[in-house]
Amino acid sequence: MSEFEDWTGRSQSVTDILEPARSNALDVALGGEGARRAGDEIPLLHHWLYFWDVKPPAGLGTDGHPAKGGFLPPVPLPRRMWAGGRLTFHKPLLLGAEVTKTSTITAIKEKTGRSGTLVFVTVRHELDGGDGLAVSEEQDLVYREPAAGSLPAPVPAPAPAASWLETVDPDPVLLFRYSALTMNGHRIHYDRPYAMDEEAYPALVVHGPLQATLLMRLATRNLDAPVTGFDFRGQQPAFDGAMLYVCGEPNEGGAEIWTQQGEAKNMVATVRTGEAG
Repeated sequence: MSEFEDWTGRSQSVTDILEPARSNALDVALGGEGARRAGDEIPLLHHWLYFWDVKPPAGLGTDGHPAKGGFLPPVPLPRRMWAGGRLTFHKPLLLGAEVTKTSTITAIKEKTGRSGTLVFVTVRHELDGGDGLAVSEEQDLVYREPAAGSLPAPVPAPAPAASWLETVDPDPVLLFRYSALTMNGHRIHYDRPYAMDEEAYPALVVHGPLQATLLMRLATRNLDAPVTGFDFRGQQPAFDGAMLYVCGEPNEGGAEIWTQQGEAKNMVATVRTGEAG
């Protein structure tokens, strides 16, 4: 990865207003009432709905993502996914506030896995709502080789045994609405022929950030103490056409939570309460 050494340490800042309508739209799409107003605390992870990176048609790749280069390095691997992340919540962000997000590339690493060459790019984000650091976040992006063969569809199975359990139908409408609310043009989430024929998935892919948001929603509904930390990692894709179980087990410091289709866990996460790290 020596050719991308110049990208490590690159930084950019963008500012957006956390207008309530976008957050409320996601809340309604997930079955909520969408009644929050300016001045209310934004639900955790709803900051992902803002800071859009809107490109003209000429600035898009064939997968619907912004074309490679610019802030992120032009890694010469065709498949790009959000693999996981780590967040610390220092203080609430308020709807209606003007927030600045400063992003810095902190690491670029190449690894070899069962599916071939992988390149991980870690980006640190710091969000400031005008009174100091509110959210610090690390995102792990993974670039992969073309698929060697089609992935299998999830095999139906009974609901997992979990202390907390919700069932979500990740149908194409929900996936489209989340793509629209996040300005995520990646075609694997709404273009079935592309997802199946070009990237060898068995169906539309459920967004990793959407799964993380469902997990956070489950945790905040069930925990008595405020969430101060959240670490999550994708283990394998989830797809439309099968129910997605959103599961949790509380523990002394928060909870272990995960999404599951069939027998396989798709995303695993840890929620922490107490003082922010």
